[in-house]
Amino acid sequence: MRRRSWIHRQGWVGYAFILPNMLGILLFFILPALFSFGLMFTDYQFSNPRWSFTGLDNVKRLFGDDKFYEAIRHTAIFLLSVPASLLLAFLVALVLNRGVYLKGLLRGMFFLPYISSGVAVAFVWMLLFQPSHGPINEALRWLGVVSPPGWFADSDTAMYAIDVVQIWFMLGYNMIIYLAALQEVSTEQLEAARIDGAGSRTITWRILWPLVSPTTFLLLVTGLIMTMKTFSLIQAITQGGPSGSTTILSLFVYKTAFSYYEMGYASTISWFLFACILVITLIQWIGQKRWVHY
Repeated sequence: MRRRSWIHRQGWVGYAFILPNMLGILLFFILPALFSFGLMFTDYQFSNPRWSFTGLDNVKRLFGDDKFYEAIRHTAIFLLSVPASLLLAFLVALVLNRGVYLKGLLRGMFFLPYISSGVAVAFVWMLLFQPSHGPINEALRWLGVVSPPGWFADSDTAMYAIDVVQIWFMLGYNMIIYLAALQEVSTEQLEAARIDGAGSRTITWRILWPLVSPTTFLLLVTGLIMTMKTFSLIQAITQGGPSGSTTILSLFVYKTAFSYYEMGYASTISWFLFACILVITLIQWIGQKRWVHY
């Protein structure tokens, strides 16, 4: 009986420790999410205190909104940065996993952008991609390009320039995770492959790449989720412009809610964004059985 009482008391102590965190999750995540779900069926606006139940009108409006489909297209282009960053990070991790001179310093330099301020990162890339006198366009002119791209100032290239920034921003984090995975690979497997006559390319893509596939799966899932929720980077660089060419779904939610004050419609977009993230994650979770090797 005494032991049972002690275990029971220890259980309540554990609940007391997690209570503050659970209250924070309840107050700042669960309740706002439920409130947002309720707003989805109303025409609530900040500018109009009177609101009414509208049923599925916001959903019908969403699927008839051309700006919504443009935001989906921009989001799809933005998501291309995730596999590109993973592939580049894997190659960088391969190089830094060997006996490279100043290896520790290089690792730190690659990881530094990820822990830097998003606003600072945005400012640096705005200077680099400056159309008139930016270093990148000056280098292109030196190489013979007569009319370099306008980058962030051109609606045709702005989204792809944002992709470049995102790839660079995520490269260090992905590289560190891949580096940890590569260091867990058994040297005996690599030595056996070399004895069998496998070259560097074969070892890289037929042995190392499959062995780090669980890491790739983790980074792919988390990277796609984080990229779909990205806000501050694009807001700091282009604010969704020019002409809405960099407005992804997360920015579309923000503009609808805090520029046009249509909270009901913004809630509908946010729940669609949640549904997209859920479906993409489920597809990856089911598909990983075909290519992830544990």
